Amino acid sequence: MEAQLIRTKEREEEGIEERERPLKIKMDGGSPEAKLGMQVEDLWDHLEPQLSPTEKLNACFESIPVSSFPLASASQVEISSDCSLAEAVRILSQHRLLSAPVVDNEAPDDATWIDRYIGIVEFAGIAVWILHQSEADESNRVLPKDKSNGMAAAVASSGTNCSPSYASLSPRSAAVTSGNFFGALTASELYKKTTVRDISGTFRWAPFLALQDSNSMLTVLLLLSKYKMKSVPVVGGAKIENIITQSAVIHMLAECIGLHWFENWGAKKLTDLGLPLMSAKHVVKVYEDEPVLQAFRLMRLKGVGGIPVIESGGSKAVGNISIRDVQFLLTAPEIYRDCRSITAKDFLLASKKNREEQLEEAEAPVLSGMVTCTKDDTLKEVILTLDSLKIHRIYVVDKNGSLEGVVTLRDIISRLVHEPPNYFGDFFDGVIPMPANSRV
Repeated sequence: MEAQLIRTKEREEEGIEERERPLKIKMDGGSPEAKLGMQVEDLWDHLEPQLSPTEKLNACFESIPVSSFPLASASQVEISSDCSLAEAVRILSQHRLLSAPVVDNEAPDDATWIDRYIGIVEFAGIAVWILHQSEADESNRVLPKDKSNGMAAAVASSGTNCSPSYASLSPRSAAVTSGNFFGALTASELYKKTTVRDISGTFRWAPFLALQDSNSMLTVLLLLSKYKMKSVPVVGGAKIENIITQSAVIHMLAECIGLHWFENWGAKKLTDLGLPLMSAKHVVKVYEDEPVLQAFRLMRLKGVGGIPVIESGGSKAVGNISIRDVQFLLTAPEIYRDCRSITAKDFLLASKKNREEQLEEAEAPVLSGMVTCTKDDTLKEVILTLDSLKIHRIYVVDKNGSLEGVVTLRDIISRLVHEPPNYFGDFFDGVIPMPANSRV
């Protein structure tokens, strides 16, 4: 069932708030995100009028240091390299995080940040390890013979690639994860004793690409959009001081409604901004009767964070599976114990039930279907939807409900600013190069 959001009354109320918002922000200070928006506003008003809106925004964000961005509570959570996978999953779940930096427990007290951290561990990365165990189980092996290759993608920041063995993923592979496989594995000594360091493998960045306080917000926005980073750590001295995510940037934008610079940009229709960037025929999708593992495999192969689930024998999207949903394989394996095989449809139903049971603790509403918009919706409306529902993508449909494309957080940020010629220069030269055997 589609969940087309109807916001007519809310939009009328928002219109009143928007006209009063700039004054309110100046009088009471507003949220930290709104204060950053006011910095942009002040700069915007003093820029040369002949500049285009995009040139103005580029100049504004280039003048604002990363240190101005509100601190994320998640930046205080770190996981020790000697922590077990079971404990790492518990910590991530407890703090409602999808990833966290890993501290080398053997690093000296005076280590620099690049020696202190060995990377970022993710729910998705641990799931890669689990999926490898499912294939190892098929061949009666407990651990892969080549640990460095088999687990290379287990800890990654973005762009995870798939090993050749995953290319053969089939319904038979999905059957391996039926019954009590995930429950048995997460209760096993192997899961409890394998450490984060054991699965670290190789990294996209060694340990990851980080910024200093003095870097600009323009750099952050470009890294999150054009350079496809999921999050940007900001280091000060030897520690991570902040982690800026795509979601945090979208929330900042949502807090800037009513400001002139935002309205100049956000009031435009999607189609006027060239969105969606990806048309329906290029959207990666999975059918409801296919193994859910196929969805996760496609996400790794195509480098996308979510995939629509299409009804069998039809073209209508009935749900969405995102990379964040992989956590349910680790935190709630019991919900699959009665499944003969975990299809995309089974996964949607089971995950929805699990969310509903935890509704009181949830930070976001439980979604019962696809969240959609049209090409005539404004960017402001889309930002409000994404921020209020805490989701990373929205599907664009026509008047008949047929899929026309998808708009992601990264797409939105990419329309906010552009990369000036030679902007990064030798910026990436100071980053430790990707290892030759890297799979991420």
